[in-house]
Amino acid sequence: MRAVITGLAALALAGCATTVEEADPDAGGMAMTCDAAAAQYHIGHDATEAMGAAILKDSGARTLRWGPPNAAWTMDYRPDRVNVRYDGAMKITDVTCG
Repeated sequence: MRAVITGLAALALAGCATTVEEADPDAGGMAMTCDAAAAQYHIGHDATEAMGAAILKDSGARTLRWGPPNAAWTMDYRPDRVNVRYDGAMKITDVTCG
């Protein structure tokens, strides 16, 4: 009985464990993080696939999230993600990390 309780307690605590960011082998063994300052000059440009690729490269982020006009976003924070908001005219209005 004691072994069952101990096993269940260990299983419950496993859900509370934090994960460690894996290093990207293409990034020289370091985890990729976003630097939005390096991509601020894209504000005012058209929101296109090519522009998204350029923002991703300039920011050093691993992933890109587009923010359409009047759209809600989740508040989960990811240091390896660049967020790009654009307006109804498809012009980039904001570049942030998270």
